[in-house]
Amino acid sequence: MTSIAPSTAAADAVKKVTLTGYVGFDSITQQIEKKLLKRGFTFNLMVVGRTGLGKSTLVNTIFASHLIDSKAPKRAADAPRQTTEITSVTNVIEENGVRLKLTITDTPGYGDQVNNENCWEPIIKYIKEQYSQYLRKELTPARERRIPDTRVHAILFFISPTGHALTPLDITVLKRLSEYANVIPVIAKSDSLTMEERQAFKRRIKDEIEFHGIRCYPYIDSVEDDVLLEGERIDRGVVQAIRDMIPFAVVGSERNIVIDGNAVRGRRTRWGMVNVEDESHCEFTHLRNFLTRTHLQDMIETTAVVHYEAFRTKQLLALKESTSGAVQQQQAQGQQRPVEQGPVGTVVA
Repeated sequence: MTSIAPSTAAADAVKKVTLTGYVGFDSITQQIEKKLLKRGFTFNLMVVGRTGLGKSTLVNTIFASHLIDSKAPKRAADAPRQTTEITSVTNVIEENGVRLKLTITDTPGYGDQVNNENCWEPIIKYIKEQYSQYLRKELTPARERRIPDTRVHAILFFISPTGHALTPLDITVLKRLSEYANVIPVIAKSDSLTMEERQAFKRRIKDEIEFHGIRCYPYIDSVEDDVLLEGERIDRGVVQAIRDMIPFAVVGSERNIVIDGNAVRGRRTRWGMVNVEDESHCEFTHLRNFLTRTHLQDMIETTAVVHYEAFRTKQLLALKESTSGAVQQQQAQGQQRPVEQGPVGTVVA
């Protein structure tokens, strides 16, 4: 029987045809939108940083609602946590008919010990556990139609506003976390720095990130920068502009203050008032727009296509090697063991 190979010429001959009448398949985008709106979306955000840097406040400010409480000690006399803990809070928020299942994972205790050696390990373990859990469900023969996604889509890494440089701990943790997730560094409570100090601090951090080869999101060299997303090519220039702004110098506040007769979210300080949404005061609006308005879907896709895929490939290769080794070992043992006569004439190896 002769097999017929597909014609390369035929494949290359695909051409664009102009329709002579309305067909209706252009409504597929509306069908997809309707289905997605009914299903809702999932986004999992992790915050990492020392106690007192305003992690909970910033998250609540970004999503304009009180989602999580501060995990800082209530009193100065309270003993610091001895280990890095992992706590997650899930909320469903809705905006203009779009429903988002938002999980915020906090890491209280990180960096608060006298000896912070390996304090990042519980964080890495948690991220990998979510990948493992997803992989197990993915490999189940009778798997769910929609696997619940608990994979961490983005990590906000909070840097203390010292004005000096990244600490050795910061550098180590940034390098480790960037291997498994989309890491976005931010300078916390940047209103404690003057504009000159802030710019110098940002430049120093950028230089250190580049020197140590730390991969921060968004990735300029990622294939995700070139894929078509909802019919529009992601502009590398936009990605580069965002990367030039990293680390974002931010201020968070859940309180409203009155500036020039207008109620805005901000903070009163000894030297004046800070409007968190004023771009001349901080870069909060740039971070919020980046997280929610321009790159939310891309972070979810990058987690699946880049980070999870790398983890999945590594796990499946390891499983293949261990299975192959076990089979070879059994075969070797079977050749060495004497053959025993089993009942009813069967041979037991």
